[in-house]
Amino acid sequence: MSVSENNALSYAATVSRQLVHRAAICEVFLTDTRRRSDNEFLVAAQLPRVHSYYSDHLVNPAAYDPLLLLEVFRQTSILVAHEHCAVPLGSKFSFNSGEFTVLDTTALEIGRLPGRGLLTITVTGEKHRGAELVGVTLEMRLAVDGHDAASMTMTMTIQWMPGEAWDKLRARGRAALDLETPRPHPHGRRLSPAAVGRRSPDNVVLANAAAVGRQVVAQIIVDQAHPALFDHPLDHIPGALFFEAYRQTALHAAHELLGLSPRRLTLTHCAAAFTRFGEFELPTVCQAELVEDRGTPGAAVFRMEMLQEKAVISTAEVALRCTSPIGRFLIPASAQAPAHHAC
Repeated sequence: MSVSENNALSYAATVSRQLVHRAAICEVFLTDTRRRSDNEFLVAAQLPRVHSYYSDHLVNPAAYDPLLLLEVFRQTSILVAHEHCAVPLGSKFSFNSGEFTVLDTTALEIGRLPGRGLLTITVTGEKHRGAELVGVTLEMRLAVDGHDAASMTMTMTIQWMPGEAWDKLRARGRAALDLETPRPHPHGRRLSPAAVGRRSPDNVVLANAAAVGRQVVAQIIVDQAHPALFDHPLDHIPGALFFEAYRQTALHAAHELLGLSPRRLTLTHCAAAFTRFGEFELPTVCQAELVEDRGTPGAAVFRMEMLQEKAVISTAEVALRCTSPIGRFLIPASAQAPAHHAC
């Protein structure tokens, strides 16, 4: 679907790093914003054609990474909160859940210039503490170079709080886990990059993966030196790492359970919920189960969990599709009986 509008947004420079909670200028993708009505806003974004993390894929044809779009949505929600909801700089944000869908994979093909993104954001709900606004529910849609590409709905709320309140919340949560007691944190050997559709081993976040029946289980590598996943110091495992771990586990599971090549698969849907902070001190494991989903024909769908010491801290459903039209016929219509093909 083509999208055209004289939106008066500028693509000349990025917004301030503070407004999207980034430390590196190269990790800021938003360029402008304006209010359209009381509860609707526009945001401009420029998508980089080359990036050490988002461009490091074996998938063919070359396209913008769906998780780059997800990062654009994350930055947009924070920018809208600061610029249009008067949330003070320095506030801490938490994201409870969201559903991300690629609407048109052809709209993500990389052209001869950086992609121009236009986001339409609607506030569909508000959360108040007394008279104070402390959270919003957002629906967001992204067009790239004039074509609808993706949508994101924060299905619960984005919430924020002052730094002092955040510190107290984190202290209570960590005390309940007895994190003062030393615990083993295994550091397994990373999977080969090709096993998860990557070129660089630095961007592999899985280790010690194993297939059992209709499930794949993998240990998550938490590399706090990673320049994109950890753009700045954090006190918990970020959602961006969870999303990458979900994708890589699903890609590995699609190969192990269905015989599909990671270089021919792309993420087209991810619905995730976060129930507890991920702590650096605790081993983190991702579990993917192949499920039958007749509502998503031609896709490999996985029900997923992220666990720390057997406690679920996040859940997700992920759908992968083959990038070639002929390859889509190789994904079984029913996931009841695993097939062995290479798309």
